[in-house]
Amino acid sequence: MPLLDAPVLDVPALALPAPVRLVVSDMDGSLLDERKTLPAATAAVLAALRARGIAFCPASGRQYANLRRLFGALPGDPGADLVYIAENGGVVVHRDEVLASTPLPPDVLGPAVEAVRALRAAGREVGAVVCGARSAWVEGDDAGFLRHVEAHYSVVTQVRDLTAVDDTVLKVAVFDGEDVETATAPAFAPLADRVRVLVSGRHWVDLMHPEADKGVALRHAQRVLGVAPEETLAFGDYLNDLGLLRAAGTGVAMDNAHPDVRAAAAAVAPGHTRNGVLRTLVAALDLDVPGL
Repeated sequence: MPLLDAPVLDVPALALPAPVRLVVSDMDGSLLDERKTLPAATAAVLAALRARGIAFCPASGRQYANLRRLFGALPGDPGADLVYIAENGGVVVHRDEVLASTPLPPDVLGPAVEAVRALRAAGREVGAVVCGARSAWVEGDDAGFLRHVEAHYSVVTQVRDLTAVDDTVLKVAVFDGEDVETATAPAFAPLADRVRVLVSGRHWVDLMHPEADKGVALRHAQRVLGVAPEETLAFGDYLNDLGLLRAAGTGVAMDNAHPDVRAAAAAVAPGHTRNGVLRTLVAALDLDVPGL
């Protein structure tokens, strides 16, 4: 059937090409609820997956430290053994060990920061986060911008000059309070021959290494775990999730997904405000989780 016409799966019934051994999910707009928190049933679903020998992998534009904090707060800390795809595929981490990393080309940091400064000088309310291996780095102390940063980055350092940051830079994330896809992302076109300009949400665009991608990172995680693509079930909602869905045997878009993501998916699950990821997993994999 045409994928844009794929039904919203209120009680999902996926046609899986093979037994699932790995579940990978985007966070914001997918697994996380409208409060940007993990649903209450997350720990129970992770335990049910683990009992069936199914690995779980969060895949997010968020910082690894932020993801580790989110899952570490669950009862029993099931996050300790997860493989994490962070920074939109810029880094893959397991048990605090970096398994793969794709840093931003070093000659791009300066031009990227200057482009953000030019947008700000032209009147756009934008801000840049230099996402490093040790910390997320920001200029200035604008409280509104910092609230958005701290929602996605748990280790944040304020500096006077982002171009002087001494860290391995994984990406530069740019926030715009308006629609970043049409307003801000085009400003980075002059850098497109050196970086990947990736719209990762309505208000965020990431400047990354050309080969950095959630799908590339997922293929690395699959090799580490000894899992084939057809044994992988993935969930996503935005343009930064396209590679993720394509690297999985079964890619599921959320009902709230970008139209291009819905078109690339095998099926559409209930939206993130309706606990779509967990409900789909329980139904499609026949997990014993009461209340879902």
